[in-house]
Amino acid sequence: MAIRFILASASPARLQTLKSAGVEATPVISGIDESLIAAATNGETVAALARAKAQAVAEKGRSEGWLDSEALVGSQPYLIVGCDSMLEFEDVVLGKPRDSATATQWWQAMRGKSGVLLTGHHVIYVDGYNETERTQVAATQVHFANLSDAEIAAYVATGEPEHVAGAFTIDGLGGAFVDSVNGDPHTVVGLSLPLLRRMLLELGIEWHALWRR
Repeated sequence: MAIRFILASASPARLQTLKSAGVEATPVISGIDESLIAAATNGETVAALARAKAQAVAEKGRSEGWLDSEALVGSQPYLIVGCDSMLEFEDVVLGKPRDSATATQWWQAMRGKSGVLLTGHHVIYVDGYNETERTQVAATQVHFANLSDAEIAAYVATGEPEHVAGAFTIDGLGGAFVDSVNGDPHTVVGLSLPLLRRMLLELGIEWHALWRR
């Protein structure tokens, strides 16, 4: 029986990453207030946020009836995957800047330097009466190009940096402004495929079983 894959995220980049890897996922926005969730370390915070998103979507699905509230035997097994990302830069945590002035300020500080992109992953797997959860965090070092003020202004003017962790992308307009990454580039996009594969193997799910046929 095919496994239903639900992505607890509004991120088009995460959805496209899965699609490009052969996995069809249904995106569902969790609606959680991220400002209310924090932990002792940045890694624990992204893990907690990923967990909260996945659990909120699971609760939403059960309350609205599009997921079996009792996980009855014979129903379609399903996965819910929640993710959250943030950039560690010089002992400061950078989420989404939300406005152009902040994005400009961040890029003026980051240009020519490096940061670490953290992405938390939380998986809920329900098969019959069995429900299992896993949480992991991936970290990838990002080396930023030494942009001119004009390049920063042009990039910020596109609006893209305001809506992504760390005010940059590597799979969009910001791709030319990242010189290199040390680690899995999918982590920087917001969902580490190699890490997710290992998490699913722990649950007895082989990655190729998720490929659309």
